Amino acid sequence: MSTWQPSGPSPGERDPRSLSELLDHTTRRLGGPSASAASAVFARWEEMVGPDIAGHARPRSLHDGVLVLAVDQPAWATQLSYMTGELLERIAGVTGPGEVRDIQLKVVGQPIVEAPFRRGRRDRSQPCADPPLW
Repeated sequence: MSTWQPSGPSPGERDPRSLSELLDHTTRRLGGPSASAASAVFARWEEMVGPDIAGHARPRSLHDGVLVLAVDQPAWATQLSYMTGELLERIAGVTGPGEVRDIQLKVVGQPIVEAPFRRGRRDRSQPCADPPLW
């Protein structure tokens, strides 16, 4: 006769896990980057690529290892397409290898500037200065 054993997760699987670990696991299952990689790419962009490139290109999304950059002019998109390998190396130096495997460039035709943070509601009569690219 066998003894009864509880079904369900093993004791190690029931141990508490940190919120960042759970978020990383969930975003990875959905094709997103780790929190540390996303933070590095979006928060440290100018530090990684320098002020010249950051003045003309900004990261817009990172999904399944593909970083989409919004670029203000076709000439800059062409230049950055030649620099893709170098950009990937710079990014990997900060995020770690394999977090960003490819770069796609989208010309947005408007200056790439960061909107200043303002409290309260934005003026709804004006179009959004930086619409999402999807």
